[in-house]
Amino acid sequence: MSITSWTSRSVARPASGVTKVAVRVLEAILFLAAVFFIVVPLAWLVLLAFAKGFTFPSLKPTSFTLQWWHTVLNSPGLLHSVFLSVTITPVVVALSCLVCLPAAYAIGRFEFPGKRLVLLSIFSINAFPRISLYIAMIPMLFALNLMGTVIGVVVVQFIGTILFMTWIPATGFASVPESLVDAARDAGANKFQVFWRVLLPLTRPSIAVAAVLSFLAAFDEAQGTFLVGAPNYLTMPVRMYSLVLDYPVQFAAVFAVVLSIPSVTLLILIRKHLFAGTNAAMHLR
Repeated sequence: MSITSWTSRSVARPASGVTKVAVRVLEAILFLAAVFFIVVPLAWLVLLAFAKGFTFPSLKPTSFTLQWWHTVLNSPGLLHSVFLSVTITPVVVALSCLVCLPAAYAIGRFEFPGKRLVLLSIFSINAFPRISLYIAMIPMLFALNLMGTVIGVVVVQFIGTILFMTWIPATGFASVPESLVDAARDAGANKFQVFWRVLLPLTRPSIAVAAVLSFLAAFDEAQGTFLVGAPNYLTMPVRMYSLVLDYPVQFAAVFAVVLSIPSVTLLILIRKHLFAGTNAAMHLR
């Protein structure tokens, strides 16, 4: 071994060690940040949902009770609101996939005139206060006889999913290397097989993330649902606002816990799909 090669290796090793330490420190910081901003608030909500009261400045509850849960679960119309939320939201997500995923594929894989204008139009949906958009839509919904109907509620909730279901999958489609597509075509795959066996497995994680965010956006939508669906179609978030305004803060904690159950359940069910793209890429290599 020459002196030059030995020196270069000895210099490179500390640099590599420093890099590994920096990566581990960054991972630890991100983990602590996730615990502080996600786990701690959720734990506080759960504690608050069962706490009867607090004695300032102590954060320990004076006692625990199920009173808040009993009042919330027995409130009039709650079961109907739960039924509306768990039935309307999947319909909205399915409609969003049907409409937005083809657009995401075209945006991510092709260049066409007006592409930037399309992207700007999609982004502008969330660039302004949502309530102003809903108020501007009300005359059109009145003209179409959609006010106070479940179709009107679906349309309003669908508006909030367009950005997630278009931008995120479009990024996933665009990130697939063209060399993989060319290799599949050289192997005799047709367009459908290329999409089904190459593009879709690699884009599945981004589609899953977009679906989860769309589900949350539709499930938590309250302003537009109230303006369009009241008084016949009051989902859980709308019902929550009416109860929280008239009851102690523990009611908000109970509703927050109840509203988080479908989201957590959905994440558990699709967790394996979030890593499908990585596994598919390893197999394709």
